[in-house]
Amino acid sequence: MATCEVCGNDYEKTFEIQTVEGARHTFDSFECAIHQLAPICEHCGCRVIGHGIQVEDRFFCCAHCARESAVAGGEKARDAVATS
Repeated sequence: MATCEVCGNDYEKTFEIQTVEGARHTFDSFECAIHQLAPICEHCGCRVIGHGIQVEDRFFCCAHCARESAVAGGEKARDAVATS
């Protein structure tokens, strides 16, 4: 068994995530993994769980937050819209 690095739960079904930089993390749930690894929207402060919007090295949960933050290029940010 391994221990979740966020909540400390000693659990037989933990899993490991390796980041692009090579860091390894052990979690007992996706909730803990999101809490530890997901970027935070610079405008509203929520965790960016989906694709979100990245403007240079800044992360936002949606186009609205990118526009509201008045970052260079953010005024052109648009959320993806399905077209058929």
